[in-house]
Amino acid sequence: MFRFTTGDRAELYGVILQAFGAANERLETALGLDEVRARLRTVGWLDAIHDDDLREALRRLREWQLLDVVQNHAENYRTAEEYERRNLQYSLTRRGEAAFAGVEHALSVLASTGALQTAVLEAIADRLDELYVLLGESASSDRRVFSTLQELEGHLEALLANTKAFNGELQRLLRTEGADLATFREVKAATVAYLQEFLVNLDQRGQAVTSAVERVEQRGVSRLHERALRGAELPPTADGDPAPAWLERRRARWEGLQAWFRPVDGSRPRVDQLHDVARRAIVTLLQVLDRITESRRRSSSAVQDFRELARWFATAPAEDDLHRLWSAAFGLGPARHAHLAHPDPELVPSSSSWAQAPPVQVSALLRTSGRTERFTRTGRVRDIGGIKAARAERARKERAQLEAAWDVLGTDGPVRLSDFGMLDHAVFERLLDLLGRALAVRPDGSGARRAVTSDGRVEVVLRPLPDAGRAVLRTPRGSLEGPDFLVEVRSPGSARESVRPDAR
Repeated sequence: MFRFTTGDRAELYGVILQAFGAANERLETALGLDEVRARLRTVGWLDAIHDDDLREALRRLREWQLLDVVQNHAENYRTAEEYERRNLQYSLTRRGEAAFAGVEHALSVLASTGALQTAVLEAIADRLDELYVLLGESASSDRRVFSTLQELEGHLEALLANTKAFNGELQRLLRTEGADLATFREVKAATVAYLQEFLVNLDQRGQAVTSAVERVEQRGVSRLHERALRGAELPPTADGDPAPAWLERRRARWEGLQAWFRPVDGSRPRVDQLHDVARRAIVTLLQVLDRITESRRRSSSAVQDFRELARWFATAPAEDDLHRLWSAAFGLGPARHAHLAHPDPELVPSSSSWAQAPPVQVSALLRTSGRTERFTRTGRVRDIGGIKAARAERARKERAQLEAAWDVLGTDGPVRLSDFGMLDHAVFERLLDLLGRALAVRPDGSGARRAVTSDGRVEVVLRPLPDAGRAVLRTPRGSLEGPDFLVEVRSPGSARESVRPDAR
């Protein structure tokens, strides 16, 4: 199929297929000899080509089953030459279309760069939410279901292609050697910043897609595909009913979506693996940047130093010179403990040979610092009992304040945010933290937002109010005004008596 990409005339074969591809975009399925020549000029082929050479190229493409030729019986010919030039009509075969598309895809992959786009994750979640709404409305259009499903699969393919391309570029960047250090360092630093920005709220976006997939599956994936099949309006083919193959492709795409965000076998989602890959890449890139920075601080690297030392050893004139060079390079001089004496110099005079004299104890610090130990009085151990007691008392006070705040904020059921009224500033800070956690979560199908504290002891539920009024919370340090919500604060297992805030 791709035989036309090799050989002496590969460029001519490729530009001919490109000309037929450009004609297909204009809905021109068949071209004569003169039309092929005109199309060659439009795609950039400006070299002169003889009719015999052009016919030979078309013949070879026909032998490779990339082009098909038919006779044009609807034309009126006045001369034999006109019949010879205009009778034969060439068109791309299925193999030719596939070969041309394969080359175009290969060139686009070579020219493209991968990217990690959080907008794609948000688009996937939006399309899933739209499908959930369409499946819940029996009066919704099947064509709309089909177009939304196509958009979802397009975003998923973009996520897969961009992630694979970016991961390949990232691994090649980690292996790059011998590049200009300034450019190399600039590219790696920019890549680290890009990865850090991508990781912000990645877990939250992935969880949003997972929840959206679960909601659509509750409505029925098979029902979704059946409605999308009706909306696709597939044309009949000579090979049989195209519906089974179309449904099989849709099921494969949905399984790919599940593998990324909600695996049915309980394995780890691939979006989490993407998180790990990005974090490992950041660590590796930072380590490489540290090595580059350290190497730029040195006048030369250790590898260059040892190579230069090896050249000196190779050119040394005598063996004694080799020993002197070794001593100078690695510091193998006289022993530093030669000045040490025996504890009783009278028993072992200084004129005694080292081989006959008893050994002398040498301090381990001589090798690292060049001096012996000096023994002094042991330092006084500080009593930390008071510090530990003060810390324990402070922790108990903070826990008591926290419990008191949860007791004040607890509700028997849903209440208005405006009913809290006047609050102590410490309690107000706890309430503000709960509201921030809830507002950072995407609403569920009923519009409620649910969040829990980091220790899992307190849960807050926010529900919108139909009147959408305003709430004013007052503290000794000021007041805060914002939209009113229906708030429910629960603390399971807390030993307190729930009191409604409007009763306080």
